[in-house]
Amino acid sequence: MTSETAAAGSTADQVDGLPPSPAVWCSGLRKRYGRQTAVDDVSFTVARGEVLGLLGPNGAGKTSVIKMLLGLVRPDAGEVLLLGRRASDPRSRSAVGYLPELFRYQPWLTAAEVLDLHVKLARVDVGASERRECLALVGLADRAGDRVGGFSKGMQQRLGLAVALVARPELVVLDEPTSALDPLGRVDVRDLVLSLRSRGVTVLLNSHLIGEVERVCDRVVILDKGRVAASGTLAELLGQREVRLRLGAADGRVEDRLRAAGALSRSGDWFTVALPADDDGVTVPDLVRDLVGLGVRVHAVEPVRISLEERLLAVLRHEEPAP
Repeated sequence: MTSETAAAGSTADQVDGLPPSPAVWCSGLRKRYGRQTAVDDVSFTVARGEVLGLLGPNGAGKTSVIKMLLGLVRPDAGEVLLLGRRASDPRSRSAVGYLPELFRYQPWLTAAEVLDLHVKLARVDVGASERRECLALVGLADRAGDRVGGFSKGMQQRLGLAVALVARPELVVLDEPTSALDPLGRVDVRDLVLSLRSRGVTVLLNSHLIGEVERVCDRVVILDKGRVAASGTLAELLGQREVRLRLGAADGRVEDRLRAAGALSRSGDWFTVALPADDDGVTVPDLVRDLVGLGVRVHAVEPVRISLEERLLAVLRHEEPAP
């Protein structure tokens, strides 16, 4: 074996041992339209298998960021990597599914024909049965042969979801996926996103429905006036969780047990315990069990944490979040 061959083998071994690159990596993105700065120095990453929510008011730059990530708009500055490749490389988008905020399909095509067309454009071998399953996944199994021109806005939104998913993407980008859906449809999208995450598919979600983002996202990036105003996991953004308990006839032993669970404060017969950051979900059940064992009456147990909506408003108004 030559020294060059040995070196090449060593390098290959080192590369194989590296963790996979992020699904999305962007640094220093900037974009101006005339005199208006739409995006200003935006940087973030989306890990493989993660669901990241992109939040912010209208005009914050969310859709412009998404279009730059996907190579639909050229940034004035900054870099983007998709699934380990530069966004300027067409191969970077071969494993990306995209549902744009505004889209139209040919009204003379049926739902099945729209999927057939996009499978051909993606150059992916997806069988007819799998395409039917994709339509069933979004609730259009019974409308596969119907022309798109007769679809409601909600049905077209569902078809757009099917198009984004049909080529088995590793990364799915959803720009306002529930904008035309009724409450049942929104629940379906939520379940769909959770299903994608369970299969290791990365999802970048832009939505004005903060409650949905809070239910499905691992991390959130908040944009304001084209800049990143805040980012982090939900736990980091929303602060430490607490639990409030209304107890009857609490004595010193009860207070000692409460303090063992976390920092304690009291107002009358209400006790607030700050839960540890590494709480694995058993602290509160164990606490209630022990309190009952001490003979105390537990009248109420209430989780306490700032909502994502409160946090978003506090960030946009440059206020401290409510406790």
